[in-house]
Amino acid sequence: MQPKLISVDQATGAQTKMHILDGDDIVIENTMDVAPLLELNKAKYNQTDERARWGEWAQVASIDLVTWFDLKKKGILDDQKRLKAWLNDPANMAYRTRPGRV
Repeated sequence: MQPKLISVDQATGAQTKMHILDGDDIVIENTMDVAPLLELNKAKYNQTDERARWGEWAQVASIDLVTWFDLKKKGILDDQKRLKAWLNDPANMAYRTRPGRV
């Protein structure tokens, strides 16, 4: 069965779809085109001097809403040590807006 579109956020382009599986199982899928955000992150990352001082409110990352909610659900956003580890993980480099370690 084709997924049913439940909602579309006009501001972010995030979509929520419902998949009805065999039996009574339902899966809710949240998707979002993050390409524009990741391109902007890359541009900011490349424009930042690696030796520049950070300061207390320096932006180090920009995360899309779908990923943000996933991190929240996993408890990563509420644990500063785990969030820093996530931000420093090379697999998540596309979300970084400046070089260095958090």
